[in-house]
Amino acid sequence: MQSTLLETLQAADQSRTAIGHFNVSDSVVLQAVASAACDAGLPVIAGLSEGERKFFGTREAVAMVNAIRDSHAQVIFVNADHTHSLESAVAAVRAGFDSVVFDRSALPFEENVRETKQAVETLKSINSEVVVEGEIGDIGTGSQIHDKAPDHLVLTTPEEAKQFVQETRVDVLSPAVGNMHGMLKTMMQGATEKRLNVARIMEIREATGIFMTLHGGSGTNDTDLRAAIRSGMTIIHVNTELRIAWRKALEKSLARDEAEVVPYKLLAESFRAVQAVVRSRLEVFNSTAARAHSP
Repeated sequence: MQSTLLETLQAADQSRTAIGHFNVSDSVVLQAVASAACDAGLPVIAGLSEGERKFFGTREAVAMVNAIRDSHAQVIFVNADHTHSLESAVAAVRAGFDSVVFDRSALPFEENVRETKQAVETLKSINSEVVVEGEIGDIGTGSQIHDKAPDHLVLTTPEEAKQFVQETRVDVLSPAVGNMHGMLKTMMQGATEKRLNVARIMEIREATGIFMTLHGGSGTNDTDLRAAIRSGMTIIHVNTELRIAWRKALEKSLARDEAEVVPYKLLAESFRAVQAVVRSRLEVFNSTAARAHSP
């Protein structure tokens, strides 16, 4: 029997490793994510934002994840990523999602607290085992390639993190610690990497004692990722790196044979490219287990 997501988070937290969360928009990416995790013998989370759920299908995503669990005995979970309304969150939980990122971080702090608290109570009444994540701080929007970094990315403070967790009773916290969604064009050229405020991660973890998620992991410095995990990050989100790999591989397939029209032949290269990215990220996320860590 598969462990629950909370049990899997507890195991990762104790070993100071992180669970890889990879966004999927179609069955090719989902199968590539699951395949890489299965080969590595590691748990994984497949995430779908509201837009991705609309394209993929909310119930269809759960059905495919369940099929992968049953067919390969793979520890895989499905997460409703960046859900901005209670209605959408309820639909995901009723469809069988293991977790929901209830993201009202764009609201003023007190409104975010109030709506997130309501969401936790409502979603737990539907399924007491569902994991609910809340988000505070600003990390920009869009898992895509940006011309420049957002002008104002305000870090989450330990004080507001503690208040948010105590009042909402979320299972997982997503703070702003120097991370940002998407990647910059300069990163595509290998010129820069995103850097994290590891000291702030440690402060928030000490103040809250809660599981934490790092959104916007694509293009982040590997050394910073390892330090973040040792300091208390339990889930790392990767999306843009997968999308870039998927597109570049598809372009290569199309250019190689302009007469080819068979989807599974054209997309085979994308499957392998996404699989390789997931494999490399999982290696980083699990390379911290034997190292000293902060409480």
